[in-house]
Amino acid sequence: MNEDEITRFIVDLEGVETATANGDTFFFHGAERMFPFVTLVMSNFNDSYSDLDRPGVFRLNIGVTRQTFRALFGAPGARDADPADSAGTGYDFTALDTLLPHPVYGRQYWLCILNPGPATFAERVVPLLTEAHELATGKRSRRAE
Repeated sequence: MNEDEITRFIVDLEGVETATANGDTFFFHGAERMFPFVTLVMSNFNDSYSDLDRPGVFRLNIGVTRQTFRALFGAPGARDADPADSAGTGYDFTALDTLLPHPVYGRQYWLCILNPGPATFAERVVPLLTEAHELATGKRSRRAE
């Protein structure tokens, strides 16, 4: 999977709007662009934990429910306190095609994956993107009431 294929999949979801900054793409539900539910990050501009300056490496970040996050990684805790110390967290934030808690926003139930392969994308990432989109849609609906 490449960035264009992933972007096409996400923008094909109902009501998705995008914005770009510093080469990164932010995906929102609705034109209000209150808060992204997914981001596609291409460089170390905001953090260097994933070493995104490697040629062709990108990170897909996805905001999920607490239940989903905890089912995948357990409760965010002290092990996430210093993502710069990957040995202390038990995660290699530079690993490709591996679901990981987000190195900075894991405490807010964000996860990430660097360069998901086709099988991982279809089997693991698509359900997470769908959940994130539904979560964003629900939040947007509640704000409108």
